[in-house]
Amino acid sequence: MNTEVERILEGVGNCRKEISKRIVGQKALIDGMLAALIAGGHVLLEGVPGLAKTLAVKTLADVTGLSFKRIQFTPDLLPADVTGTLIYEPQKGTFSVRKGPVFSNVILADEINRAPAKVQSALLEAMAENQVSIGDTTYRLPEPFFVLATQNPVEQEGTYPLPEAQLDRFLVKLKIDYPSKEEEVRIVLGGDSLVNAAVSPVAGENLLRDFRNALDYVTCEEKLVDYLVSIVTATRPAEDSSGRYSREGLLRYISWGASPRGSIALYRCAKARAVIEGRDYVLPEDIRDSCHDVLRHRLVLSYEAGADGLTADDIITRLLSLIPLP
Repeated sequence: MNTEVERILEGVGNCRKEISKRIVGQKALIDGMLAALIAGGHVLLEGVPGLAKTLAVKTLADVTGLSFKRIQFTPDLLPADVTGTLIYEPQKGTFSVRKGPVFSNVILADEINRAPAKVQSALLEAMAENQVSIGDTTYRLPEPFFVLATQNPVEQEGTYPLPEAQLDRFLVKLKIDYPSKEEEVRIVLGGDSLVNAAVSPVAGENLLRDFRNALDYVTCEEKLVDYLVSIVTATRPAEDSSGRYSREGLLRYISWGASPRGSIALYRCAKARAVIEGRDYVLPEDIRDSCHDVLRHRLVLSYEAGADGLTADDIITRLLSLIPLP
């Protein structure tokens, strides 16, 4: 194994250990956030209230030693409340810049679907370009810049769902499930001692920089790249020239498939998962295990999918069963 990957694996292990002091279980959530941090992308978290989404993000910021800001998205929020604005100073007769909370390393966009599209766009533009314009001046955002947005799948009244084109800005969408009975017993017995547990900033600035460079040390054979691209292109109805997926009845459930950005995201996430598993090479399992997180928010489902009670995860699982392993 490459020595750089070994050192990064040790750092990931330390992060897991510290996060587990506050978060019971939720291995998929923790690994998903760490993989996105390594891959250099943003995360959309979906889960019902009370599953420690906010606590997990705050703990990740504490463990990495990064600056953290939480933005509670509400219907009356304005873009300037996120990015910042110009403040007039009458004594000087000039304007000064007041930077918004987006100028932090880790941003928790809590319940992002409760704010209007204008506010969502302000944050998503910052995510895409790593910069914000205030007045006539453009300001670079701090590095690393990591956005984790949450949305509640239960309450949809009075919300503004993210447009499909903007959903694509998120590297992955992580779905958070209920804990097991044993884990919930530990949560109940732990109480405030879990929430307030002290954690150490084990991932310093140098290690975080190494996290971002880790993918350069991971190899992915061309046949595996061809495999992952085959998965992504299989989600596009117009490209099913063989009719194979149409015959299986799958593509009638998809209106629009994933773009090349989805292929790039799957490639980076597969490499990041290999790093987390302690390897400097990608296996087909890394690709398959990353597919749901990378693709579930990139598929636009048809009316037939909703009528038949199928989710994006169901369709991705069926497509994976039809595409042979390399």
